[in-house]
Amino acid sequence: MSDEYVLLIREPNWDPEAMTAEEWQAGMAGHKAFQDAVVAAGERIVATGALQPANKATKITPREGGAPLITDGPFSETREVVTGFYSYTASTPEQARELAAMVPTGGWVELYPVLVLDTVR
Repeated sequence: MSDEYVLLIREPNWDPEAMTAEEWQAGMAGHKAFQDAVVAAGERIVATGALQPANKATKITPREGGAPLITDGPFSETREVVTGFYSYTASTPEQARELAAMVPTGGWVELYPVLVLDTVR
């Protein structure tokens, strides 16, 4: 049985509008190679997405007894931003890490096992 993992892609600088067509194609080829490797391993991509830059993000901070604080990005305290994600299955933690290492990035990726909520007490 396979477990689900979420991989967050973090980049120090992310501006897709500043990328050349060649840079974009090279990055997409790397992502396709990762996706193909997941399928070749007998696993599946559950969800994926690229995110807009931090200047297009909104931060929502709950406040006790009042309306939430809404702040538009970019956020000065953020040096690296999440630029995309994958949710995928893997048979073992080792396989999940091996696959994660294939994701192209100018920064790094973070890999989290998904907590299955119906088993949490």
